[in-house]
Amino acid sequence: MNNEQLQVLQGKVNEIDSVLIRLLNERARVFRELPAEYRARSLCLTESMWREAGEDENAPLNSQAIRQLRDAIARATQEPVKPAKPALRVSRQAQPENTVIRFGDVEIGGGGTELIAGPCSIESWEQMRQTAEALQEKGVRIIRGGAFKPRTSPYDFQGLGIDGLKMMKEVADEYGLLTISEVVTPAHLEAAAPYLDIIQIGARNMQNFELLKEAGMMKLPILLKRGLAATMEEFLMAAEYIVSRGNSQVMLIERGIRTYEKWTRNTLDISAVPILKQESHLPVLVDVSHSTGRKDILLPCAKAALAAGADGVMVEVHPNPPEAWSDSEQQIDLAQFRSFADQLMDSGLWNRSGQTIY
Repeated sequence: MNNEQLQVLQGKVNEIDSVLIRLLNERARVFRELPAEYRARSLCLTESMWREAGEDENAPLNSQAIRQLRDAIARATQEPVKPAKPALRVSRQAQPENTVIRFGDVEIGGGGTELIAGPCSIESWEQMRQTAEALQEKGVRIIRGGAFKPRTSPYDFQGLGIDGLKMMKEVADEYGLLTISEVVTPAHLEAAAPYLDIIQIGARNMQNFELLKEAGMMKLPILLKRGLAATMEEFLMAAEYIVSRGNSQVMLIERGIRTYEKWTRNTLDISAVPILKQESHLPVLVDVSHSTGRKDILLPCAKAALAAGADGVMVEVHPNPPEAWSDSEQQIDLAQFRSFADQLMDSGLWNRSGQTIY
């Protein structure tokens, strides 16, 4: 066979292939127009035709080749097109610009960094006033304090409840501070709201979906803590529950995850900060007290968090940690807090809303 004959035959093969490609594309379009409930029936109807084609003894393709061809065409043209999942509302895809949460002149997520401090548990007027005075002195503008305490042991102190929130709110107003505290059940959200500027959902409740849904209908900002063993995907999905219900004022806080390490209370996942900032537009903070459980490494961990891009740091402070009603080992006293704040300020990493603190 000469070259001219070869070129003629190759031309015919090319023409046939072109027709096959056009017909296969057409087949795919037609098949996808069929109602979903009819597609299985359609596959059964075409089965008999393919079987007959495989039984033609005079055809160059044997039955095995026909079956392989049938299966390949079916995979290519009959698989339903899966609808693309919509981008999560908390994702950068949905909102490229940062979410900035504002309380007067306080901004979280706007480029500055905030320090949130206060006791693990609200215990007394004197305790809260001493703490608030130290916070105000060092330029901290948000005080934390636990009133509803989900504890590992049912016999441990569970918090003062609404009375504790009233106490913190009155003291915060005296010293010009914003308030944040955890709420553990949907039934307490409305009752707690008048005394809080920010509602915290703790690590143990990160996947309390009914609480997340109800928080999504509140008008207050929500600080959502990462669960003890939650992946970052699960963390963002939990935030999505809140945002999907209408409350876009959500902040994320990394508080350490449970690992095999025993030299710290939890393992601070610093990598979560830049990843969450990259994947989500929500502000990201770090709780250095719960993540480490160690007073001696709070400062370097706080610096690391802010250097990694965190919008703020949370630390537990108590006037007399040995007498604290909860988490006495990880809370720093007022002198230690003042030193912590001074050194964090000197590092140049703490700069609230882009302004000098003191």
